[in-house]
Amino acid sequence: MAFNVTILGCSSALPTSKRNPTAQVLNVFERFFLIDCGEGTQIQLRKFKFKLSRINHIFISHLHGDHYFGLFGLLSSYALMGRKNDIHIYADAQIEEIINFVLKNIIDNVDFKVIVHELNNKSPEIIYEDSHITIKSFPLKHRINTCGFLFAEKPKTRNIKKEIISEYKLSIKDIISIKDGNDYISELNEIIPNSHLTIAAPAPLSYAYCSDTMFKEENASYFPNVNLLFHESTFLDIHADRANDTYHSTAKQAAQTAKIANANKLILGHYSARYKDLTPILEEAQEIFQNTVLGLDGLTVEIE
Repeated sequence: MAFNVTILGCSSALPTSKRNPTAQVLNVFERFFLIDCGEGTQIQLRKFKFKLSRINHIFISHLHGDHYFGLFGLLSSYALMGRKNDIHIYADAQIEEIINFVLKNIIDNVDFKVIVHELNNKSPEIIYEDSHITIKSFPLKHRINTCGFLFAEKPKTRNIKKEIISEYKLSIKDIISIKDGNDYISELNEIIPNSHLTIAAPAPLSYAYCSDTMFKEENASYFPNVNLLFHESTFLDIHADRANDTYHSTAKQAAQTAKIANANKLILGHYSARYKDLTPILEEAQEIFQNTVLGLDGLTVEIE
């Protein structure tokens, strides 16, 4: 089953004719999570063939407009579509007042609940969990309260060897016990070690979303050994002073973070509109972290 991320928008504050404001869709085994929701996100969702109705959880990293102005159009469309299911929004606490104003004064006939989950912006915390995945927020250093998100697959149970089932005539109860890591006691009172009965499941996968932030080495501690890292790379290193003044990162700094975290792969994004050609951004990052790709609108990257 799929575990991948699709970039809906890769631009920073100013969109361009080819780059929309920030938004992504994470597909975790056919569970769809929307990460940030810049202007035009619902159009991008339709363009890249995502069903709006399948999105129930939206994660907003911070309340700068290029990361959440698209939320209100999306909620309006949900109302027009007659949505009934709750929508969960994970964001800074201030968003609740804004949403309540919009729902009360702008959008009519809302038949679904908007449930806001406040991010603490101070320390990592688990904000969502189901049978397949755990989602944590972690604090970033930006001009306003900002969080990143770590999506971590839960460890799978060990896989039982098919021939073992018939060899020992295992019951369903036996199979469940063995998959949970227990040894098996045969009819002859022989203890069969679990390692003989099973093979290890694939290692859990993970995806980290590092939104707008000033470069800090300690950020990497929030997502050690992550399979896929998205890290904002608003500027080239020649504009590092500008990055520092605006609490953003350069492509070089994004690559340094990936290297410190021992990430497997890095996606760049959130580019300043001043850069028409993104090749220098990619080249700057690859000098430090080779397994880097440019995040462009419509790109889907498998997490592996």
